[in-house]
Order: sequence, then structure tokens, then C-alpha cells
Amino acid sequence: MVKTQSVVFVSPGEVAVEDVSLRPPDSGEVHLRAHTTLISPGTERAFLLGLPNTSQEYPQRPGYNFTGEVVALGEGVEELTIGQRVVAAARHACDVVIAASQVVPVPDGVAHEQAVFFNMLGIALQGVRRSRLELGESVVIMGQGQVGLLAMMLSRIAGAVPVVALDPDARRRGVSEKVGVDRVLDSSDKAAVRDLLADLGGGADVVIEATGAPQPIPTAFHLARRGGRVVLLASTRGETESVNFYREVHKKGLTLYGAHNSARPSADSQPSVWTWRRDAVAVLELMAHSRLDMTPLISHRFTATDATSAYALLADWDPSIVGVILDWS
Repeated sequence: MVKTQSVVFVSPGEVAVEDVSLRPPDSGEVHLRAHTTLISPGTERAFLLGLPNTSQEYPQRPGYNFTGEVVALGEGVEELTIGQRVVAAARHACDVVIAASQVVPVPDGVAHEQAVFFNMLGIALQGVRRSRLELGESVVIMGQGQVGLLAMMLSRIAGAVPVVALDPDARRRGVSEKVGVDRVLDSSDKAAVRDLLADLGGGADVVIEATGAPQPIPTAFHLARRGGRVVLLASTRGETESVNFYREVHKKGLTLYGAHNSARPSADSQPSVWTWRRDAVAVLELMAHSRLDMTPLISHRFTATDATSAYALLADWDPSIVGVILDWS
């Protein structure tokens, strides 16, 4: 058994970095040693605080954005090598044992702090794919947290124009501008939103709702043009009330897509719906070809032993939080 450390949600709002024992890898598994892990702000905060649509069972071991290297191989694992740099949908821990099928090699030249965004990029990408976005279509992204920013970046790569970002927080809008959005607006400015609708000829071809809150969903319907598409990308915590489906959805002929990451096929990618692994490879290749740069999204860095400070910041919900990296090196 290997002695290692792992982040644990002990109880609602309580975080610790605990010493744990790790078994050797079984057949088809690998032992990985972490370099960096990335906090998923909306989801991990929701589970930490026991918000609606979470398990509310403790203790929990959070995390699914992991970069590191292969330390040991279980029997039958031939596609990976000792010392190889990889990413995995693994928890926040110094060492993990995980199925080799959940591990993806990192291309040469892609730094750990770039690669660690692979899973969040994949989550955003499957939302963009489900929208069936076409070159030259207009896109409005509601919410400029981590997932919204990534969806905005991927929409630009996919050829959307214009790509418009909405967020009430000036700091997040500032990150959008650094990344290169075509237009960014304060979502609480009703006059600016009315002007946007007029400029888009009545609405956007695609609206991607990435706030994770239930209240903005009716606004997402309102911002879409007749015959447009609305993608519910973020994990909404709570119930949406006062939706006039007849006026906002039926009469406008909207198409609504649920885009939770768990709805992916386990095998055999299809048009607009790819497997987790294929999307992971795709975003890492985009990084390797200098088409994606995560640097503007890194807002905080903590050593892994100080993870409790990172989660305290998350629990208080400082809007400046975008990409929080834990360094295990």
C-alpha cells in the first residue's frame, strides 16, 4: 500500500487534506502521481455546501481534472508507459489508481497548467457540439464563469460570429475581453440587452446558458431568435419558475438541448455527440496546435497542502474565481 494525500469534503462546508492508503493497480488500471489538479468551481462548491441536485452525502472525495504521470501499470495495460505525462478524470489527490480507459496522454509541448483544463473544456465542448453550431451563426453565452468562458472560446474556434458574452460581474467580463470575445455586456443592463436583440435581428441563433442558476433560463429563451437553439450547459441548482413555454418556446419554435456531461455516449461518437475520450483528445490537440490558451483563465494557484484555503474562497463565492489550480508537485 502507498501512503498519499487526498482532498476530502468531511461534512457540509468542511474540507480537509487527509493521509490515505492507496492499493496497487489491478488488471486494466494504472497508478498516477499528480502534478496539478483543477477545481470545478460551480460543481465542487455545490457538493461542498450540499446545494440542490447534489448527493448531500459525506465524506466525499471531489475532483475530476487531474494531470500527472504514470507511476505503475496493472496487468494488461499496454497503451501507456511508465513516466508518461497524462490527464485523467481523477480526484484531487497526490496519487490515484484509475482505469487505463480513463487516462489520456498529453501531447508534447502542452504544459500541465494548460492540460489540466481538458475535462472542463470537454464539458463545454459537448455543449457547443449539441447546439449544432454552423460557421457564421451568432452565439450568446450567458455566464462567464469557467464553463461559460470555455464555451465562448470554443464557439469562436467553431466559427460563430458574433460571439457575445453576458455576465453581471465586471471582473468576469474583463476576462472575456482578454480572451477575445466579440462583444461583452452586463447582463443586468436591460437597455444593453434590448440593444443586443435589435442588433442580432431579434435574437441569437444559439444561446448557451452557463450560469448554473435557475433564474436566467427564461432570459435564455427570450434571447434566442425564432427557430433558434438554447443549450442548458451548466448544472442548474434549483428549480426554474414562471416560464411561459407557449410564448417563449412553442411560438418561437425553439429547440432546447440538455447538455449535462453524463448524457454522453459511452462508446461510438455521433455527429454533435462525441464520447468523453474523443473530446478529451480533441481539446488537447487544439492546445498542441496553439488554438487554445488557458492562461487568462487561471485566477488562483494554491499548493495542495493549502487546499482548505482554496475551498474557503470557493464557499464565499468570490466572483473573481475562475480557474483554481492545486499544485501537487
